[in-house]
Amino acid sequence: MTSEFQAIADSIERELAEQALPSLAVAAAKEGEIVWEQAFGWADRENRVPATPHTPYSMASISKPITTTALMLLVQQGKLDLDAPANQYLGDAKLRAVFGDAEKATVRTLANHTSGLPLHYQFFYADEPYARPTMDETIRRYGNLVRMPGERLQYSNLGFGILDYIISRVSGKPYRDFMREQVFLPLGMFQSAVDLTPEMERIQAVRYGGDGVRYPFYDFDHPGASAIYASAHDLIRFGLLHTGAIMKDQRAILLQEMLEQMRVATSAPGKLNGFGVGWNCETDADGVQVISHSGGMGGVSTLLLVVPEHKIVVTALANAGCGLPHRVAEEMLAVLLPDVGVRRKEAREARKAEYEASQIPTSFKPGKSLTGEWRGTVRTIDREIPLTIKVKSGGDVHLQLGDHLKALLNDAKLRDDEFKGIFVGELGVKDVGRRPHRLHLDLKLRGDSLTGCIIALTHIDGTEGGAPGRRTGNALCFATTLQRTEKAEK
Repeated sequence: MTSEFQAIADSIERELAEQALPSLAVAAAKEGEIVWEQAFGWADRENRVPATPHTPYSMASISKPITTTALMLLVQQGKLDLDAPANQYLGDAKLRAVFGDAEKATVRTLANHTSGLPLHYQFFYADEPYARPTMDETIRRYGNLVRMPGERLQYSNLGFGILDYIISRVSGKPYRDFMREQVFLPLGMFQSAVDLTPEMERIQAVRYGGDGVRYPFYDFDHPGASAIYASAHDLIRFGLLHTGAIMKDQRAILLQEMLEQMRVATSAPGKLNGFGVGWNCETDADGVQVISHSGGMGGVSTLLLVVPEHKIVVTALANAGCGLPHRVAEEMLAVLLPDVGVRRKEAREARKAEYEASQIPTSFKPGKSLTGEWRGTVRTIDREIPLTIKVKSGGDVHLQLGDHLKALLNDAKLRDDEFKGIFVGELGVKDVGRRPHRLHLDLKLRGDSLTGCIIALTHIDGTEGGAPGRRTGNALCFATTLQRTEKAEK
């Protein structure tokens, strides 16, 4: 380690002790050479396995740009068209449009989170009697486009679960095998895999809850979004591919034009910031682009930053939920590129201030466009449930779901024709019933129609699983459409 990183190393040691965190692994590279890699703490506390730069960590959502790198290999080979309908590459189970045209949900819109798919995550734990369904079954249950394709950026893990399925169907190989053969091995990522191999299991960074208790192994119905494991050393190797400055023992698996296509912010046409093909793309006030992805789920916090113009990659990985990797990775980048670090810090502070301002409670004023009675249905896996919403001019909103008692909509908001709020209710869906949850309304006002979804979002009360933080929840969405039946409050 060079002396320029010593202050960061000292702060990591201090914060691991102060926050009782298990471990952190970091690495940085510039112009094809690794300039720092180090690990701190324990990969596995109970078995006294120390963390190293070669320890496999759960990537969570850093899996996404790794998955789309494999996707671009198929584009490069002429086997897949990013702008073709995703349904063209699926089997009997297809994406269905609640509003709009499902054929406009292209492979690219899955990769930049604008397909119209809603929020989605669903976890399956090794110590519970629930098994992950096939992807066809997941699509049949949850493959509903609840917004018009291209209408709104909505981060969706399901879209990347579908992308890994497309990779498998188009390549003729299981997703994990394709990733190993076509991505990990050519890039020299020898401690990387989809899920854990038996060899990696012995040295993995075990995922720990906020209470310090290790999670049982868990799976999800969106592997391409979340299932990859990699070491800090390997992740730097992956990032170097996207700078165009690879190491001598690596093979450039993608042409430069493919790499450049991935970092165009197509989720926000005409803008410099947004999602490209799996990457979060940000261009600062001086014109320097940073492509990145973070990861966060039970026992995981990760960040990867890549600056293609300057051939720089930094990463920080933790096996617990915390903010340390984000702070450390940004500090590492600031050491290597001080001016970029300053501009990124200013941009983060501005976004934070904007977010905090948006969270200041205000009274709900629905206006004439929303006031009145709305009737429609919520479509679950096997039935349609009647839903009535009454919006009063004073701001109270009452809902009746099926034959349940009426409920009050809490935290109601109407912004840019997006009508949102939270209420208590039951959908009678087995997947939903596995976790304590609340129902979140997420609807788009379209004249005399409301379309969108109800999200069954797990409510974590700190005691689930017998200890705080032991289970990550689920977000499962159900298409909802309503028509105005009464234009004004009687």
